[in-house]
Amino acid sequence: MSRFNLATRETAAPAIALLTSLSTLICCTLPAVMITLGMGAALSSLTSNIPQLIWLSAHKPLVFGGSFVLLCTAWGVRYLTRNMPCPADPAQAKLCSRLRRVGGWILYIGFGVWGIGAFSAFVLPKLLV
Repeated sequence: MSRFNLATRETAAPAIALLTSLSTLICCTLPAVMITLGMGAALSSLTSNIPQLIWLSAHKPLVFGGSFVLLCTAWGVRYLTRNMPCPADPAQAKLCSRLRRVGGWILYIGFGVWGIGAFSAFVLPKLLV
């Protein structure tokens, strides 16, 4: 098994899940932080240059639901492949175990990022009202 195939097998699903959970921060947390810090003009300029941010903010449940489904899918893939054997070559076996740890941390970070985004998008506005 090549290093690329091994790295893809162990880290692809968690990395995709992390990227989708970062979209929750972009859609919902970034505007809230910018407004809180008094950067309303910068946010206005950002949304005029990247109008897709408005669509993401308008469709929060879809963004969060999709990213949560991908996070759960990545966790399921990781759970199902947890007992797959690593290559017999000692160097590749060491790389395999290292990539499994990295993939796990990436997945945990993705869930953490998703939680921060969900808190700032759904819970924090209700607390501030």
